[in-house]
Amino acid sequence: MMRFLTFVTFYFFFLSGFSQNAEIGFGIGAWNYTGDISKTYDILEYKPAGTVIYRSNRGRAFSFKASLTAGRIGATDSRSNDALAKVRNASFNIFLYEALVGGEYHFLDWRNAKRPLRFTPYVSGGLALFGMAGVPDKTSEYSNIQPSVQLGMGVKYVINPLWYIGLDFGMRKTFFDYLDNTSEASNQSKTPYRFGNPNDYDNYFFTGITLTRTFYTIPCPGSPYK
Repeated sequence: MMRFLTFVTFYFFFLSGFSQNAEIGFGIGAWNYTGDISKTYDILEYKPAGTVIYRSNRGRAFSFKASLTAGRIGATDSRSNDALAKVRNASFNIFLYEALVGGEYHFLDWRNAKRPLRFTPYVSGGLALFGMAGVPDKTSEYSNIQPSVQLGMGVKYVINPLWYIGLDFGMRKTFFDYLDNTSEASNQSKTPYRFGNPNDYDNYFFTGITLTRTFYTIPCPGSPYK
């Protein structure tokens, strides 16, 4: 936990260098997951999450983005079509929090006031640290703080010069197999259906609607005699 708090402190200090044409806002949405319990993306496993966003628009095409996101995430074998998974009857429901830094590339000149419809699709990428709370009875020793790589896409729309709305979807690729607390175990060879695949890392996803307010930095005029 201390490592995560240290990262967050550095994270906000780092943001202070990206204040020009900044956006600050929030979003509501849901976490989802794929792994040993849910092999495919299941929209019925959505669980609520919220996010706080900071953006710095560095030009027409690129924005720097940082976010803090938190909410519940989980899945259950009872929803599976796999008979062995139903026998295993595993499930998890934990609290997941994440700090992310990355960038967004916009395909259209969405902030140009001369365009009649100011919107753009975009793609995004970044690096994150995520933490887990409420993990019961660990099956292995591991840190509750882990890294992930984010790849995403979305669309933004300019409501007016101050307010932007967006729809965002992002996958987080982890290097970790215990997000669902299900992986290999010492007696896996005796009862393989009770455990997961240790070579198949877990992934998690965020889908949400965001609302941000823009703040413009107006430079002070310099002295003509300097």
